[in-house]
Amino acid sequence: MQDYIRDRVLELGNYILETTATVRQTADLFGVSKSTVHKDVTERLPRINPELAYQVRLILEHNKAERHIRGGEATRRKYRRNE
Repeated sequence: MQDYIRDRVLELGNYILETTATVRQTADLFGVSKSTVHKDVTERLPRINPELAYQVRLILEHNKAERHIRGGEATRRKYRRNE
């Protein structure tokens, strides 16, 4: 694995751990695709730092479990602006 990829993977993992950010938020901030973030933290991070990968996985599972709530809130805000 190239050094810049390794550095990015660790940076993404640490950011998600510190902020509990979603994959989409992380991708937007770092200027990479959601697919890249997902691949980095689910496939590459466990090979580099298994403990960090485990903690990040827990956060991503939590975010996934709540995603229907965030989607519903976004829709509600959208329609309230149009009233």
